[in-house]
Amino acid sequence: MFELTFTEEQKMLREMVRDFVNNELKPIASKIDENEEIPKHIIQKIGELGLLGAAFPSEYGGSDFGEVGYCIIQEEIGRACASTATFVGAHVSIGTNSIYLGGSEELKQKYLPDLTSGAKIAAFGLTEQGAGSDAFNLKTVAEEDGDYWVINGEKQWITNGPFADVVAVYARTKKGISAFVVEKGMEGFSAGAPEKKMGIRGSKTSTLKFENVRVPKENMIGKEGYGFPIAMKVLNAGRLGLGAACLGQMKELLELSTNYSKTRYQFGEPIANFQAVEFMLADMAVMVYALESMLYRTATLYDLGKMTQAQAGIIKLYASDSLDKLVDLAMQIHAGMGYSREMPIERYYRDSRINRIFEGTNEIQRLVIAKDVIRKNGALFNF
Repeated sequence: MFELTFTEEQKMLREMVRDFVNNELKPIASKIDENEEIPKHIIQKIGELGLLGAAFPSEYGGSDFGEVGYCIIQEEIGRACASTATFVGAHVSIGTNSIYLGGSEELKQKYLPDLTSGAKIAAFGLTEQGAGSDAFNLKTVAEEDGDYWVINGEKQWITNGPFADVVAVYARTKKGISAFVVEKGMEGFSAGAPEKKMGIRGSKTSTLKFENVRVPKENMIGKEGYGFPIAMKVLNAGRLGLGAACLGQMKELLELSTNYSKTRYQFGEPIANFQAVEFMLADMAVMVYALESMLYRTATLYDLGKMTQAQAGIIKLYASDSLDKLVDLAMQIHAGMGYSREMPIERYYRDSRINRIFEGTNEIQRLVIAKDVIRKNGALFNF
């Protein structure tokens, strides 16, 4: 039987992150959105606190907290600022994790200590103009040339792209899709201007261009032709982190809505007394409880090496769908005040919408889940 319990170390981790979020991140979250940038001192503090390496083993500079610990971090950061959670997710779950899950021991020793400490920032280079949901259809190519691979192509919608020091780049070789570590400063590698986005505006997103970028052979992640399975495994982990950030936002919105409903008076009494509002709060609470339960259960399975792709898809699908529903209810409860920039509800509303698109669209998640259900004759879980 699964029990949702946390160790003393995990509880201490949550309290540490919560203190940082409440004292340093939440007070400037609206400015991060307005200025479309996470201040450098916040990124530096996140690294100093060990949050960029918490999920990884200590032998690579991490803290051995695994996926459960990482979800705790993302939940707390998500409560305050989805842009900052997105930055962390791109660095940890998919950028650094590409090297950790697929790289040789030499590659891990070379790059992970700087990435887990935050001395360098990572990004994940998979998506292209014609290869989004159809990720296998990428056109970026890598060709052998002596002791190097020469990469040509362009990536799109790359989170952390404008300032990343290290990028896990997926390109087509003779044997299929392969993965490489590309460093900022390599000749021919450049990042475009940050995209102007509706939400998560503090998270920097850009195109990446590769014009005859020469990458040492030892910078290949795993074997030639094995890049696509690595990418899919990495994205599965990323979907849990996304779910955790959604959970944090949902908890914050539920608290904000509950407190507001107690202080907003209509017809001589608080709107919390009205059944219509009570039902909204009840629906919000159900979604929070369900996501928290399935998220940490699935994160535990991930740490045990037992999580399936369908289970990761369920987290991503349910979390993003539920957050959209919940933030809309929060907007309705707050009414005009929710629509105003005086309160953070409208920022959460804008930030929420991207979750059904990135880390694999929800339509793709439904296909993955359905295929697993059909293959197992409906027995998705064994108890």
